[in-house]
Amino acid sequence: MASSSQATISSGLSHGCSYDVFINFRGIDTRENFVCLLYDGLKRDEIHAFIDSEELWEGEEIRPTLLKAIQGSKISIPVFSEHYADSKYCLLELAQMWDCCLTQDQTILPIFIAVEPRDVRHQSGSFQGPFQVYQSNCAVEDWKIALAKVGKIKGWHVKRDATIK
Repeated sequence: MASSSQATISSGLSHGCSYDVFINFRGIDTRENFVCLLYDGLKRDEIHAFIDSEELWEGEEIRPTLLKAIQGSKISIPVFSEHYADSKYCLLELAQMWDCCLTQDQTILPIFIAVEPRDVRHQSGSFQGPFQVYQSNCAVEDWKIALAKVGKIKGWHVKRDATIK
């Protein structure tokens, strides 16, 4: 990471944030590949990032901890992948990120891995089917709004997942 980016991210802690970066991702798609590389790179640059497997304690309730970590971060990085929308946790976290963007001026830096940003924006492709399952969940509208808004943010589009060699 460039030193100016590092300084910008690190300034988050001086503004009352618990984390510089919150990484949101679908584990089965990207945990062992791209997200692992991203997290290791941030850690190497001394950027305090939240990742669920590293920051959750045994016996800790997951949902409140994740939402608090999002609220306490300066930057959120949603890593969109093929099965992302299959996880109501991913969608719940994304809606929280969007809310923090609006209310706390949190920065969102989306990454699209092997999915089209337009599919995220319009809930098409692999982002369409899961909403039929979740229709009874009252949070669905919030999730759709968050996907549409975050899908419009200029991010990084990776054609396929990075692999660890």
